[in-house]
Amino acid sequence: MKTYRIRKPKIVIIGGGTGLPVILKSLRDQSADITAIVTVADDGGSSGKLRESINIAPPGDLRNVLVALSDMPQIYEDIFQYRFKQEDQFLADHTIGNLIIAALSEMRNSTYEAIQLLSKIMHVDGHIYPASENSLTLHAKYKDGTEESGESKIALERKQIDYVYVTNTYNAEKPIASRKVVTAIEEADMIVLGPGSLYTSILPNLVIEEIAESIKKTKAEVVYICNIMTQKGETEYFSDADHIRVLNHHLKTPFINTVLVNTEKVPQGYMNAEKYDEYLVQVAHDFNGLREQGCRVISADFLELKNGGVFHDGQKVVEELFRLVFGTSY
Repeated sequence: MKTYRIRKPKIVIIGGGTGLPVILKSLRDQSADITAIVTVADDGGSSGKLRESINIAPPGDLRNVLVALSDMPQIYEDIFQYRFKQEDQFLADHTIGNLIIAALSEMRNSTYEAIQLLSKIMHVDGHIYPASENSLTLHAKYKDGTEESGESKIALERKQIDYVYVTNTYNAEKPIASRKVVTAIEEADMIVLGPGSLYTSILPNLVIEEIAESIKKTKAEVVYICNIMTQKGETEYFSDADHIRVLNHHLKTPFINTVLVNTEKVPQGYMNAEKYDEYLVQVAHDFNGLREQGCRVISADFLELKNGGVFHDGQKVVEELFRLVFGTSY
């Protein structure tokens, strides 16, 4: 049920992957002024094929965010999210939504404009902006001095990552933020990072210089929703404090005000290791390490077990976000 408030807090949520839509769906029901800033560095699957074929920003993460913030009937969502079967040759692995975004991007000569048009068509409650209006390529520099390019390839190396950065995929110009992104951050009451893959969903947005600088200057509460599980090739052996250290390292200053940490245990043997093969073990807790970096820690049961996977409970997370943004119980 939708909650209505006289004052709608301005909440900017930054990320990508499967974690972002979980929080956005619950935020949509809480009468917030929502802005989603979405990564455009995905180069795998349907998104990767489309951005190679027709020179557009990858549509997959944007598609999922559109669905999360839309109030369209379930049957329309099912159609938009339908993925063609592997044996369908040319259309194999493509979703209808990705193809629609690609078509509109070509018609309008802009993925940004395509997403704004679809937001109106799909009755999106909020604003959705790609982090950049151009497709970006993610690069990782490993601690052994080697380097890899491409979001889908970085974790495969199973090496410790020192830092990541992005470049424009189709030209040598410096990556810049999409229109209205910096303004949304400047006007926000709260900025939420995650949940999502640290190096491949969250940081590709933050290493765009304009976004990094605006977040460092903001007076808004900056909240990081720490992942529940470590990820193969990205955050192996990481504690929650290690996640914050990496974020601070990339922006060269402590900038996270509050961290949401799940303390509920995942039942042994629960996870479907074949389906969710990128996840390893639960993130270890280092509350002293978090506090040393100036973070307020909110630890609670944020766990949702579903279909053999481990997720954040969107409703519980959003309840904490609203307590923070209003400063009191609401």
